[in-house]
Amino acid sequence: MAEETSILDTIRVIGEGSLQMALVCRDGRLLGTATDGDIRRAILASVPLSTPIAEVMNRSPITAPVGTTDPAALKLMRRHSIHQLPIIDAAGVVLDVKLIDDLALAQRSDHWVVLMAGGLGSRLKPLTDDIPKPLIRVGDKPILETVLGGFVKAGFGKFFISVNYKADMIRDYFGDGSAWGVDISYLQENERLGTAGALSLLPERPTQPFFVMNGDLLTTVNFEQMLKYHREHQAFSTVCVREHSVTVPFGVIDFDDHRLLGIREKPTQKFFVNAGVYLLDPAVLDHLGANEAVDMPTLIERTIAKGKPSVVFPLREYWIDVGRLDDLQRASDEFQRIFG
Repeated sequence: MAEETSILDTIRVIGEGSLQMALVCRDGRLLGTATDGDIRRAILASVPLSTPIAEVMNRSPITAPVGTTDPAALKLMRRHSIHQLPIIDAAGVVLDVKLIDDLALAQRSDHWVVLMAGGLGSRLKPLTDDIPKPLIRVGDKPILETVLGGFVKAGFGKFFISVNYKADMIRDYFGDGSAWGVDISYLQENERLGTAGALSLLPERPTQPFFVMNGDLLTTVNFEQMLKYHREHQAFSTVCVREHSVTVPFGVIDFDDHRLLGIREKPTQKFFVNAGVYLLDPAVLDHLGANEAVDMPTLIERTIAKGKPSVVFPLREYWIDVGRLDDLQRASDEFQRIFG
């Protein structure tokens, strides 16, 4: 790929390829690399997607010479916390790319998934008077089935679903998960425990970082890339964030003391907001009391206060919170195009 290729076109290259990385070359020689993580860091820095990839690529990627054995390549990738290793000749031409997935990456099924499905769905009344929000259909299936299917497609196989409101309906629909070829257990909240409290009901401590996701979200987030991002940053917790823009419907006044400096007409402010998808180290459970009612932001803030590294994973994929009636309508309108 040429160095003047835009970030947007690089996203397409990464998405369509099998390397999960773009090689930036000139006359066949490697100039740098761009991974999904590089792209997301650029998004966090508000770099325009029209920017040439040369502006944000890694100009000093870790490489290995021709003849490097697989064990040596694996050791090198682990040492530098990377997942792709270009193999180059003496002239700097890429002849191969080693992938840690192919060599020794742990099976993703080792990573548990906890889906939070115990909410009342008050904002969707009267639809939720007779059915829990996770079972409301968007497209041809319940919201929670689409969520489950996204993880199943990515290779995850061990699920816990936290339930409270109309729990029996959710249990009856999903059963033990055998219909999807996975294992599903349930975390019964006898009282509402917030978006994190149900984690204290896990029957045992997971051995690997585990995903937590609200059961009323529809997203095409790349869970595998999120897992790699979490490992690369040696994070204790990783929080998915998405950009949200707010336009002020008035002219905003800039002034110093009483002196007018300027007027910005209807400015737009951009924020990164919590997207309700998390990847947590098992030790996060040490910061949670038994049957304690607590929300996820509070739990993560506790770990940060204890010096545990938390990172943000910016979403560039489709995402919608099906929490209001107009959101439900939009999700229904878009479902076939996104998930069909």
